[in-house]
Amino acid sequence: MFPQTYAATHPEKPAVVMEDGETISYAELEDRSNRLARLLHERGLRPGDQVSIWTENHPRYYEVYWAAMRSGLYITGINRYATVEEAAYILSDSQTRALITSAAMAERAEELVAQVPGCTTLLAFDGPVAGFDSYEESIAAHLPTPLPEQPRGEVMLYSSGTTGRPKGVRRPLSGLAVDDPAATRTSTLSGPLLGMDDSSVYLMPAPLYHAAALQFSVGAQELGGTVVVMRKFDAERFLALVAEHRVTHTQVVPTMIVRMLKLPEQVRLGYDMSSLRSFLHAAAPCPPQIKRQAIAWLGPIVDEYYGGTEGNGMTFISSAQWLEHPGSVGRAVLGAIHICDDDGIELPIGEAGTVWFERDKTPFSYHNDDEKTQASRHPVHATWSAIGDMGRLDEDGYLYLTDRKAFTIISGGVNIYPAEIEACLIVHPDVADVVVFGLPDDEMGEYVHAVVQPAANLSPDAGTVQALRDHVREHLAGFKVPRSVDFAEIPRMATGKVQTRVLRQAYLDRLA
Repeated sequence: MFPQTYAATHPEKPAVVMEDGETISYAELEDRSNRLARLLHERGLRPGDQVSIWTENHPRYYEVYWAAMRSGLYITGINRYATVEEAAYILSDSQTRALITSAAMAERAEELVAQVPGCTTLLAFDGPVAGFDSYEESIAAHLPTPLPEQPRGEVMLYSSGTTGRPKGVRRPLSGLAVDDPAATRTSTLSGPLLGMDDSSVYLMPAPLYHAAALQFSVGAQELGGTVVVMRKFDAERFLALVAEHRVTHTQVVPTMIVRMLKLPEQVRLGYDMSSLRSFLHAAAPCPPQIKRQAIAWLGPIVDEYYGGTEGNGMTFISSAQWLEHPGSVGRAVLGAIHICDDDGIELPIGEAGTVWFERDKTPFSYHNDDEKTQASRHPVHATWSAIGDMGRLDEDGYLYLTDRKAFTIISGGVNIYPAEIEACLIVHPDVADVVVFGLPDDEMGEYVHAVVQPAANLSPDAGTVQALRDHVREHLAGFKVPRSVDFAEIPRMATGKVQTRVLRQAYLDRLA
């Protein structure tokens, strides 16, 4: 469905509730997204053109999203922590014609203006920003009624950009009207898989510029539910919001789960979580020990999916299925899975290789990067695509990820998967966060190195290093034990992902 439907049937129902209490009803969402759609149309934007938003988590985000969706436009959310140079690159690469920002971003946004001459419509809400028109005053000058034609737009998401420049993932426009049921995206999965409907309350704890955060929350609005938005994740505040708003659904990343589980037990168990029907996680591997603890705490509602920004395929697994297939990320619910070797030859059940998804239509493309697009395609099958993950299938069709292909450590000709070692270390009481990668070795090719963020109030020493190495040796084969361990804060992005390549490159630069 489409929010316009709920504005007609339940106009006062909250579509968005910010954690500080600010609320946007479906009637207000309909009114403001229509006004913005008309403004963009008046400024000359037409189906296929690009609009971008660069701001903190804010209720205006959804107005901009739905204005783009009802205008046939592409929309890109830019990381709110991006530098001016990084934001200018995305705006230029995507050929953005309209940019919406906020007063909170004023300093960088004002500097940005001169670097993006092709971006001719500049709007800012919450106060003056030099070079930008007032969002509130500008949309107020337009009618709150829909445009005569409302073709469905699309998101244009950018990869994390952990190496080189991020690449835009561009899918063709469907050509369908925005209110055509066949044009909906996320809700076609979240409804059947998670049981979401118009009674759902979805807690959104992640940054809205992140692909999953935006798409799952607008999926809740497609179904007529209410989205509760956190400005920034905090473990105890998350629990309080679930209890306060009787949240039924949410999506988190494993780092958030770890932080909640490491709260004092009397704090964690002091909040009523009984309203939750699905506690969904994704975006990074979840250590099996952590997942078992989460299921023991919340019950059989800890769901998981696997899929990339590219949207080329998706798997899903419930708690019950996971307990029968521990470590799996589930079976395919979007596309069919094939595991192939480096030459594209399909491997037998149980053997690890590159994960390919087969779809019945042409896959995504990387904007302005034909070489990367071609590299994501199978050498024989045109509708098979891969995003660089490695895994294996069991006899029941459940997928087990081993790691990103680029992160695999090859030591003495043996493949070592960092995710397995990270999963082992993260449960140690002295570890708050951890990332593992390979460093060059003249004899073995690479050796295993771990960077550990120590638990609060811990002053690590040589004894701590030995204790961590002994812990890995107790649970994993000896060749997987880190040869070296450093202690530092782990540079995670707000999405929960580690910039592993950046961190590893810093070590390589020191060794050079």
